[in-house]
Amino acid sequence: MNPCPCGYQGDPSGRCRCTAEQVQRYRSKLSGPLLDRIDLHLAMHNEPFSFSAQTLAKPDSREAAAQVARAHACQLERQGRLNAHLDLGAVRQHCRLTTEDERWLEQAVERLGLSRRASHRALKVARTLADLGQQDRIGRAHLAEALQYRQLDRQPAS
Repeated sequence: MNPCPCGYQGDPSGRCRCTAEQVQRYRSKLSGPLLDRIDLHLAMHNEPFSFSAQTLAKPDSREAAAQVARAHACQLERQGRLNAHLDLGAVRQHCRLTTEDERWLEQAVERLGLSRRASHRALKVARTLADLGQQDRIGRAHLAEALQYRQLDRQPAS
């Protein structure tokens, strides 16, 4: 979906003139329970167009595909299914955190106003990020990155 009614919120050109109220009204058309079921909420911005622009270094597609295949195989070997398909019991078993990271995640979830469903989905994304990095344990960096992917359903607690 667009970030706002005109679609240009955050654009460096400054052409978005949507008010905060208009943006809130636009985004409220998606219900919380629906947003809870979407794992990744990413903001995409337009890149300036130029024929003479230098191309940025991009990751090699073959290496990225190999990394995903390794993570996929790791998940199937560890738990017999992909992280996205873990039920709550399997999340508790395969997404264990240190006591400190558990407390940190609980505070972050509270501060961001995430639902239980959204927090469990973020934990599964963190498990996937650890798998992509070929790490046995979920670390704080994985948790922080996973929470950054939940931008649309953030409702800071008052």
